[in-house]
Amino acid sequence: MLWLAAAKRLKANLGEVQKAEERIRGFVFETPLVRSTFLSAHTSSEFYLKLENLQMTGSFKIRGAMNKLAQLTIELATVKSIITASSGNHGQAVALCASKLGMRAKIVVPKNTPQMKIDRIRQYGAEVVLHGDIFDQAEGYAKELAVKDRLSYVSAYNDESVIAGQGTIALEILRQVPKIDTIIVPVGGGGLISGIGVVAKSMRPNIQIFGVQSEASPSMYESLRAKHIVDAKVEDSIAEGLAGNIEHGSITFDYASKHVDRLILVKEDTIRKAIRLLWEKDGQVSEGSGAASVAAALENKDTFSNRKIAAIVSGGNIDPTLFKNIVG
Repeated sequence: MLWLAAAKRLKANLGEVQKAEERIRGFVFETPLVRSTFLSAHTSSEFYLKLENLQMTGSFKIRGAMNKLAQLTIELATVKSIITASSGNHGQAVALCASKLGMRAKIVVPKNTPQMKIDRIRQYGAEVVLHGDIFDQAEGYAKELAVKDRLSYVSAYNDESVIAGQGTIALEILRQVPKIDTIIVPVGGGGLISGIGVVAKSMRPNIQIFGVQSEASPSMYESLRAKHIVDAKVEDSIAEGLAGNIEHGSITFDYASKHVDRLILVKEDTIRKAIRLLWEKDGQVSEGSGAASVAAALENKDTFSNRKIAAIVSGGNIDPTLFKNIVG
């Protein structure tokens, strides 16, 4: 079922996503959409993996970041310094895009951010600030610094341009396999599923959009159930890129309310299993956030039977030691 549509006017639409695709062309890859023999058999469906783990910086985040920053350079030519909060992947994307566009970037990340992600942010030339134990605290501090230091704040999810950039994934999916009738999307702040929902529901109104969160951080799930944004209890998660609460007033809640058919919670152990199976069966390295879409299929195979499915493997930036421990 669809949740009640929000009254707030939403600006991202199919046309804006198509413009975003043109704007970011040359800065991002068109990632493969490949059939998984194992998951097709497991779910009795045609099951495809959208491999954003092979994207520039190792995740889908560069799509939204480049669309936003490219527009900043046009609309506000004086913008030279930006700041954002990130659990790692958005920070890498912003750092790389800023370097290409001649901007200085400051990235605030929680203290539990994997060291590999912190190192890569620095490699792209951005300043890293460690603050807080969870994303919510890093996000709040980044906003404080934006005001204090007069920096332009770039949200990881609560931004129309970021959402439009992420929606380019759905344009690719529906070109690559036009008969897709179901898309499974990992959900953190909701920027990815917002963009995908806008495109997919515009082009194929009957397509089904499933969101996935870990039981350890069910912010969007609890908010949609309550029909307004609520703060959920956030625990440690292997899918740290999906962890944290949604900013109150975030437009992603309104997009999700309008376009998401169902949001599923999955167990942490199942996300670990999904990481292992993606490697063993499909040869793909996925971080916990990226494997969440596959975890949903592992726990709910009957829900996804007799469909043509695209599951977003949203990122592959997993700590090598952790990956080795999981895959054995």
